[in-house]
Amino acid sequence: MPSYDASRAKVHVLTFKDGLLSKIAHDLKIEAKKLEVEVGEGAIVATVDARSLRVVCARKDGRDAPGTLSSSDKSKIEGNIQNDVLDTRRHPEIKFESREITRDGDRNAVIQGTLTLHGRSQPLTVRAKLVDGMWSAEFPIDQPKFGIKPYSAMMGTLKIQPVVRVQVEVPE
Repeated sequence: MPSYDASRAKVHVLTFKDGLLSKIAHDLKIEAKKLEVEVGEGAIVATVDARSLRVVCARKDGRDAPGTLSSSDKSKIEGNIQNDVLDTRRHPEIKFESREITRDGDRNAVIQGTLTLHGRSQPLTVRAKLVDGMWSAEFPIDQPKFGIKPYSAMMGTLKIQPVVRVQVEVPE
């Protein structure tokens, strides 16, 4: 069973600002720096170390905006993610285990499984496409369904939308 780590597979989380003061906030691109994806015949198990989530950059108008955030800003955001949002001391691992993989031709697949996040498990269906030797998927995660209270500051006038988007890339 092939296994991939963060040097070959990628997991990004995209967050989106919300609230009255959203003009002073940033959409974010966050990357898992420690992960393992095991791919077998009809099975996928992906494990992410939640403590390894790092801010890559801010995003503006749906595009990466490198240089917008200082190192200090990134560190503060990462601390909020680990301590206030995900409580990584109690829930250090995020895990997806497939139940069924259905191929639709050579370049498309539907993967059904269970995502365990923040100590809760929920069914998840992911549609993946093969592009340039990489299986790519993007899907929403509704944080409250996993018992996660989306980040909020300044009495709720600055917050993150409850649904984040996850992007995954794994070699063929």
